[in-house]
Amino acid sequence: MEWALLSLGLIILLFGGDALVRGAVNISLRVGIPALIVSLTIVAFGTSAPELLISLQAALKDAPGIAIGNVVGSNTANILLVMGAPAIFASLRTSQIDSRRTYIFMIAGSLLFIALALRGIFTFTSGLVLLAALVVALGDTFYQASRHFRHVKPENGKDQEVEGADHDMAWWKIIVFLVLGMVWLPLGANLTVDNAEIIARRYGVTEAAIGLTLVALGTSLPELATAVVAAFRRQADVAIGSVIGSNIFNLLAIIGITSLVHPIRVDPEILKFDLWVMLGASLLIVPFVFFDRNITRVWGLALTSLYLLYIFVVLT
Repeated sequence: MEWALLSLGLIILLFGGDALVRGAVNISLRVGIPALIVSLTIVAFGTSAPELLISLQAALKDAPGIAIGNVVGSNTANILLVMGAPAIFASLRTSQIDSRRTYIFMIAGSLLFIALALRGIFTFTSGLVLLAALVVALGDTFYQASRHFRHVKPENGKDQEVEGADHDMAWWKIIVFLVLGMVWLPLGANLTVDNAEIIARRYGVTEAAIGLTLVALGTSLPELATAVVAAFRRQADVAIGSVIGSNIFNLLAIIGITSLVHPIRVDPEILKFDLWVMLGASLLIVPFVFFDRNITRVWGLALTSLYLLYIFVVLT
């Protein structure tokens, strides 16, 4: 029964996050916020909403292993699985993408996160530091984007389109999407955290292990789906962009906000092993970011195999 409820919680989280993104995107575009700004903020934050609600609920219920494990495990899954699995079916032509600047921000965010984690607890001050770093990252992104759009006009003179945008959507539908997102997200988070704790106790697995594997994998499904579609459409920029953006938000926004609400203790096992796996996985994609290498099927198989090995180590 707990497995069914855990799965139901993750499904509700996915639908809730999608509904919130759709509602927020369309109401923002209606009131005149540029699509580019919407995609860099509302969409990025909305797709990370499941992780945020999971970490908040876990912290408030004194389950820090799930709160931190969810973020660390999700970032590891984003690199190894979300970028690896799609490449098995269709190579990602990342050599044509310039993602160096955002990648540097992701590595810098990872190092800052690890430095704060080594203190053993994320406090209110830690949250302020992480959110300040997020503001810097977003500010630089906006600046670079504005420079680009001053020199390059969007196709057909139209603003850049974003996922979930529907300029003909009725206001009542927008409101329904927003309400559904705000109701489903906390409901799904409650179901997921409660039943993840029950499963951990029943099988003698730590809460951190459950957070690093089941919960993290579940909340990474939107990014995985996006990357698979992008691979088949030959849109490597979408795949790598969604991974890097999601990882930055996971580290800086989710733990940053959660730390402001409630202190989060860091599980010693995560300090010893999982943080370094996350950093190592992030460094593995250096050849694809800096040296014009494509993520071929061989690389995709290697990355996916490393993720499966990591899951095996965590659960044994």
